Amino acid sequence: MLRVGYPATLSRDLFRDFPGEVELVPVSEEPGPEISIDVWLPDPYPTRAMRAWPRLRGVRLVLSLMAGTEWIPRTVGPHVTICNAHGAHNISTAEWTIGAILATLKYFPFFLDVQRGGVWKKRFQASERYAQITGDWQPHYPPVMLEELTGKAVLLVGYGSIGKEIERMLEPFHVRLTRVARTARSHPEVHAVSELDALLPNAEVVILILPSTPESNKLIGRRQLAFMRQGTLLVNAARGPIVDTDALVDALQSGHIRAALDVTEPEPLPEGHPLWSCPNLLLTPHVAGSTPNFAPRAVHTAAEELRRYLDGEPLHNVVQAAI
Repeated sequence: MLRVGYPATLSRDLFRDFPGEVELVPVSEEPGPEISIDVWLPDPYPTRAMRAWPRLRGVRLVLSLMAGTEWIPRTVGPHVTICNAHGAHNISTAEWTIGAILATLKYFPFFLDVQRGGVWKKRFQASERYAQITGDWQPHYPPVMLEELTGKAVLLVGYGSIGKEIERMLEPFHVRLTRVARTARSHPEVHAVSELDALLPNAEVVILILPSTPESNKLIGRRQLAFMRQGTLLVNAARGPIVDTDALVDALQSGHIRAALDVTEPEPLPEGHPLWSCPNLLLTPHVAGSTPNFAPRAVHTAAEELRRYLDGEPLHNVVQAAI
């Protein structure tokens, strides 16, 4: 019988739909005896999973519960097949992205401060904030208190399953969408990442939703930030290393751009790091996928992959084939 190790931190009830011909084995990060398993579902938190790995023996297949698997190959080595949870985080991450964009453009963090201060007239400070971030100092009446997403030029950098879900959710806003991926294609039109520098000056919102790879490391650096127009909103729902943190801090502090981040580099972000106090920044601590639906969706994805494995069918979400 195939032995499948699963995180002891997850309820066993989540695995009720797993194939009956497998033996489920709880795996804890705590020190203990060696555990022989054939398939491993690592804990969603990499630090916990890495503490468990030295006790595991016989692992041939890793079914990650996360879309990102950066830490797994260097932990388990090249002789193990690795699959990710492709598609399991589409809705939650796309919703965070749309929510972060709207919260920023509607100045929700500012108006929360107004609420806490309890002074109605402070709302007029929103007009000055609008002028400072966009460079639009012309008089408006009534005063500008927030912005609209509808009709904005959006640059979507990364066009995998989450990127496509973000595009679907953007449809009601009739944005002018430009797609970017590793390679160009025509249906629908997708630009190659090599064109990024030329595309940045035309964007009002830049969304990053691509994997962290050596090629994407610091894809957004000082040069790319400088190409962005005054007041561009940079949204990173991907991985922290894709953005040069020092360059981003400088761009935010200068007032050139604004940003919404769910991921940072370093991560966790240390206390006292400049990002915590940067102006024009909405920051959440890597929570975009953490909804009540996360675990059931991820485990369901792993169960479907496991059925294919047992039936000798090709696996769908392979990110590393064993050598």
